[in-house]
Amino acid sequence: MFNPLTPLLEANGVIVLDGALATELERRGADLSDALWSARLLIDAPEMIRSVHLDYLRAGADVLITASYQASIEGFKRRGLNEAQVRTLFRLSVQLAAEAIAEHLAEERSAPSRLPPLIAASIGPYGAYLADGSEYRGDYGLSVEALIAWHRPRVSTLAETEADLFACETIPCLTEAEALIRLLEECPDMPAWLSFSCRDGESLSSGEPFAEAVRLANSSKQIVAMGVNCTAPRYVESLLHIARPLTDKPLLCYPNSGERWDAEARCWVEGTGVTDFAEPARRWYAAGARLIGGCCRTTPADIAVIAQTLRQEVEQRRRRAL
Repeated sequence: MFNPLTPLLEANGVIVLDGALATELERRGADLSDALWSARLLIDAPEMIRSVHLDYLRAGADVLITASYQASIEGFKRRGLNEAQVRTLFRLSVQLAAEAIAEHLAEERSAPSRLPPLIAASIGPYGAYLADGSEYRGDYGLSVEALIAWHRPRVSTLAETEADLFACETIPCLTEAEALIRLLEECPDMPAWLSFSCRDGESLSSGEPFAEAVRLANSSKQIVAMGVNCTAPRYVESLLHIARPLTDKPLLCYPNSGERWDAEARCWVEGTGVTDFAEPARRWYAAGARLIGGCCRTTPADIAVIAQTLRQEVEQRRRRAL
């Protein structure tokens, strides 16, 4: 299995992922107060998605994750779309990332600074479609076979696009991880990373051991990187230490900001999470992560800090090796 991450890792020593999409769109004024969340803007305002992608590239991201996390056949059908129209929106999510990359490369044409960015087609969990928070519990009550059938339309469509790999992300339980690994076999030329949501420093959101998730991901030739996302930053270092002895594949982390949600006021409590990602990024890199970015409530400014910090770390490491 060709790993599209390898050239970037060999050239740069580290890969900077992008940051939040949905919460960044909200910060810019988008109304995402329905079950489709950020995927709704594939219908209503695709130019906003493209703009966020572009700003992450300008901040230093090497990989764009598409706006297909919340996209599903069933979710869009509730909005009156037929299956053909939904599959067109799946493809649009990749097209918007490709357009942002083309624009960014044109901006840098006079002085290209790095290899062309990659596109990771987001495969969010079944729980994201339910829009009830169950992607942070994993209590679906569905079999592996049922989850394979549910994920298949999006996976098969996105496999036919120009995406470089899948980002199977925010996966809360072993059952869904197994379903995605088996489903990938239907697209044998498509690599993927597998990223889990965790509730503490050793367990998936479902409560199952993170170590078992790493072993499962490591068993698949198509999984070319693995790790955690949309997990509180304070747990990431511990999780990376668990994963490192269990796999030789690159580790990734793109946690959320760690801010506290005020359920009564229905808002994030400013200042309760990470406000400067420089030191956490150093620790995650030291713990073995080689793909690092952000998830919910992170911004292009945060990714710029992560990019600058990590490139300094790589340069210092290279100088010490001389």
